[in-house]
Amino acid sequence: MLRTAGLTKRFGGLVAVDGVDFALEENQLCSLIGPNGAGKTTFFDLLTGALAPSEGRIEFRQDGEWRDVTDAAPHRTAALGVHRSYQITNVFPTSTVLENVRVAAQAASDDSLRLWRNVDAFPEYTEEAYDILDRVGLRHEAATPAESLSHGATRQLEVAIALAGDPDVLLLDEPNAGVSSESVGDIIDLIEDVATDHAVLLVEHNMDIVMEVSDRVVVLNQGEVIADGPPDDVRGDPAVQKAYLGGYEAGQGGAA
Repeated sequence: MLRTAGLTKRFGGLVAVDGVDFALEENQLCSLIGPNGAGKTTFFDLLTGALAPSEGRIEFRQDGEWRDVTDAAPHRTAALGVHRSYQITNVFPTSTVLENVRVAAQAASDDSLRLWRNVDAFPEYTEEAYDILDRVGLRHEAATPAESLSHGATRQLEVAIALAGDPDVLLLDEPNAGVSSESVGDIIDLIEDVATDHAVLLVEHNMDIVMEVSDRVVVLNQGEVIADGPPDDVRGDPAVQKAYLGGYEAGQGGAA
């Protein structure tokens, strides 16, 4: 669905992403892990067009053909079917939960430039928004201002917004960040559900979650891929243990 070749990003003398070759397959849930500063969020920014690469290539498969999206702007990348959530919550706080998703659905459509029209002129986007809220478990909060949601529910809303427009690929940047332990299970269930019909690239620091939900784990360290494979193989990789996991054992949460 999405692949890179030699993807590199330099900030002056700092190489944040260093020659990364990567491919995300259809309906695959791949977790991207690594220590702080490893280049994970920069990699997300490159994939979505928020940053331009210094070198390398990004391609997205659509209708059976690979398209070069290396220099595509974020709105173009999103229109092709690559959507993301953010590490820091990114919603319209005074708008209702329904309106946040409805606007995202319309923005992902051919009617994106007609947001000034009366909402009743586009009932299909309201219907899509309700369907998405059903999926993420927030329909009962449809009329609630986003700023009134719990942190866990706000994370669910962000996934709902990312789902608007029926993307092929979802990039989820720490969807569990700041979520209470009581709400983590809901987020895990949601991630696993959306992975049934989307390719998902997940950045997550909680290793219990990574090992539970992932089909595949890719490890970045200093901008380079140092491991790529099934969770159990990556967990036992000596280079990963040294660079990041530090003796991680199941049940202890984040990397030590």
